[in-house]
Amino acid sequence: MPPFRPVRTILIVDDHPTFRRTARALLESEGFDVVGEAADGAAAIEAAAALQPDVVLVDVYLPDIDGFGVAAALMKNGRPPAIVLTSSRDARDFGPLVAESGARGFIPKAELSGTTLSALLE
Repeated sequence: MPPFRPVRTILIVDDHPTFRRTARALLESEGFDVVGEAADGAAAIEAAAALQPDVVLVDVYLPDIDGFGVAAALMKNGRPPAIVLTSSRDARDFGPLVAESGARGFIPKAELSGTTLSALLE
């Protein structure tokens, strides 16, 4: 029997609908509860305030506010969600920005899974 893992609620933020659909299906199949999606930074900040997810998975490259800006805005809340940045690029491309953003960490899009996300959140 696998160890008990509480269901975590997730908001997926990415400007590509295909990635949002794929991430939703993948994470839901692994026991996460996707409570919402957003296509840009402003919508992400509004959705996070309204939905109060445990985790916000946010793409670094968004059409308005980048993922680092979204993370900074969410960190200003009294009880911010766990923020996980993602991109099709490698974490090394962002230097110290991931660590400085307040995000829990970074997962390359190609490596996204419930297991990698859970490991980062523990």
